[in-house]
Amino acid sequence: MTTSLRGHVALVTGSGRNIGRAIVLELASRGADIVVNTRESKAEAEAVAGEARALGVRVLVSIGDVGRRETIRRIADEALAQFGKVDILVNNAAIRPHGPFLEISDEEWHRVIDVDLHSAYYACKAFLPGMVAQGWGRIINLTGMNAIWGTANRPHVAAAKHGLWGLTKALAREFGPKGITVNAVSPGPIDTARDEATMSPHIRAQVSLVPMGRQGDPREIATLCAYLASDEAAFLSGQMIGVNGAAST
Repeated sequence: MTTSLRGHVALVTGSGRNIGRAIVLELASRGADIVVNTRESKAEAEAVAGEARALGVRVLVSIGDVGRRETIRRIADEALAQFGKVDILVNNAAIRPHGPFLEISDEEWHRVIDVDLHSAYYACKAFLPGMVAQGWGRIINLTGMNAIWGTANRPHVAAAKHGLWGLTKALAREFGPKGITVNAVSPGPIDTARDEATMSPHIRAQVSLVPMGRQGDPREIATLCAYLASDEAAFLSGQMIGVNGAAST
């Protein structure tokens, strides 16, 4: 039986395509109302929103850079005005630039930390009070296999995602008594739209490490997120679950 999420409201950051889009559609298929967010592409966001509305749920589109505190505050105001709550938060938005450590500028370093880590901090601060008040909430943070291992030429991404994993564990302990679970999902190589000219060698190297011999599908991430958002996962918290075809065990 498909677990119902009817009566809940989910914000999925960075949900205009790829994993974020798949998570939106999976949660919507189970009845959750949705806040779709993209940094700047309203066309992408509206396309995903249309697909979600076709599943019979209410959808709010909120455009903006979640690496900025003021953007999260605005998204929270818009979501609470329309739905009254957000009790499923999926911190998916991320950037993953390549660059040798000694060539990364201070601005590039801080930009990655803002989007990949600070955005989750801002969003958790915005929505945890409502979750605490109702005694129920779900926070799901997207990390990443290579980011957690540590990857050459992506030190800023690894640092941010390690920080996100630490935030996951700390919040799980602090807010568990309030009926709130906090978990991380760590995707392996996933078949998504990307700049093939720059990413193909990186992806091929990743796939070579996967015993199952293939990339994952975004829906395989989304179904796990839907489970973590459900009542059935009420005793599962403070964990990071790898979805990577046994590349990391």
